[in-house]
Amino acid sequence: MPKIADIQETPNPNAVKFILKEPVSHGTSHSFDNAEKAVDNQLAKSIFEVGEVVSVFYMDKMITVEKTDEADWDEILPLLAVPIRAAESVGGSNGNGSAASQVGGAIAAALSDDPIIAEINELLDERIRPYLASDGGWLEILSLDDKTLKIRYQGACGSCPSSLTGTLMAIENMIKDEIDPEIEVVAV
Repeated sequence: MPKIADIQETPNPNAVKFILKEPVSHGTSHSFDNAEKAVDNQLAKSIFEVGEVVSVFYMDKMITVEKTDEADWDEILPLLAVPIRAAESVGGSNGNGSAASQVGGAIAAALSDDPIIAEINELLDERIRPYLASDGGWLEILSLDDKTLKIRYQGACGSCPSSLTGTLMAIENMIKDEIDPEIEVVAV
């Protein structure tokens, strides 16, 4: 059972990041944008059961929860702490199921032997993903088709206005400057 080390605000006012003392996954990200998608994942399902939860994202020692606009953090935070503290660390079984069932096309993109995707992933790992993770979010590549790179934001970044404007433009500019000036980046 992981203990909560800290609760941090994110740039998204409807999302908070729980920092845990024990990991709930080994480097794999798990993202659920509704309760129906979380039905086979005990941790995410129990967080959605609190109510007023829009999305759940977790990876390693971090869980990001996004609430509805109407919910009040002072009321919902103590309720969210209960299933998070009850979750099993990765040393036990936490009912995650297959990571591939959670991320779909992102697995194929990550396993792709396309050298451009590998180069983009390396750039994102070095210069973008650490900052997104520090704000309770993440980014995955879904595909690269005909110079269009499709990405998906997760966690606090999934509905944050700055991720869909400034961050997206910065990522595209970085890829155009350092990898290929014809690549367009689209968030889906």
